Formats: sequence, C-alpha cells, structure tokens
Amino acid sequence: MLVEFCNMISDLLNKLKWHPEYEFKKVIIFFVSRGMPDDQDFVTGKEIKNIGEKFLETEKGYIPYHRIIKIEYEGKVIYSKKC
Repeated sequence: MLVEFCNMISDLLNKLKWHPEYEFKKVIIFFVSRGMPDDQDFVTGKEIKNIGEKFLETEKGYIPYHRIIKIEYEGKVIYSKKC
C-alpha cells in the first residue's frame, strides 16, 4: 500500500515536471514539519532538486512522501491526503 502511495505522488510530480503543459515552478507542496507553525511547511517546484522513489530532495533536505499533505498547482488543490 505504501509503495502504491509513493508511486502515485511521484508519478503526479513527474507529470507536472516533465509534461509540456505544466510549469513545475507553479507547484506548491505542503508537508508535515514538526516544530513549524501548525506543524506544516511548504516548498515550491523551483526548490525541488530530485523526485526520488520514496522522497523529494530539496535545497534544504529530504521530504518523505508520507509527510506530503497537499499539492497545489496554480493555486488549485490537485492532491490532498484528506480526500
């Protein structure tokens, strides 16, 4: 089940990054970050260095997919863990 979840998020992010219809810099990824206000933080597509098998690599560190709670594109929610 976790593998399917990871594949779904990485597939979505790869589509946003490589498909010519999308601009990856318009992606905002919200994730659980203990110690931050509301235990949440975010990164933009511009900050992502690598879309790995089980995590994102950013300029500041790594974000495991299970911590991602929401993905927006152009201000619209395209993925939400609460759905």
